[in-house]
Amino acid sequence: MNKSSALPTSIDEYIAASAPAVRPILKEIQSAVRAAAPLAEECISYRMPAFKQGGILIYFAAFKQHIGVFPPVSGDPKLEQALAPYAGPKGNLKFPLDRPIPYALIRRIVKLRLKQNTAKSSKKGSK
Repeated sequence: MNKSSALPTSIDEYIAASAPAVRPILKEIQSAVRAAAPLAEECISYRMPAFKQGGILIYFAAFKQHIGVFPPVSGDPKLEQALAPYAGPKGNLKFPLDRPIPYALIRRIVKLRLKQNTAKSSKKGSK
């Protein structure tokens, strides 16, 4: 991102300020998340694009060699196994730019996080 420009205040601004080669990937991630969680709110948090609904569902960001996806995924052993090749430090995910981005896995992550956030907020409401 261009350091001299103001920090982006929306995901669209973040994408527009990203390297041209990565913009279509970021747009596709945005679409994948939107498909999995149509009611989620887009925001910028920790200087990264994020979607929230009952808490953060997913953060994603473009780096030189990969797309980073945060936070770590847990609670679905099959999904965790499918994501194992992409696991980076602290369980965050790294999708290399020189390989196809697994958009279907990103949708699965969002659906799991949405389910977890909904369960968490319903537990809070019942107390």
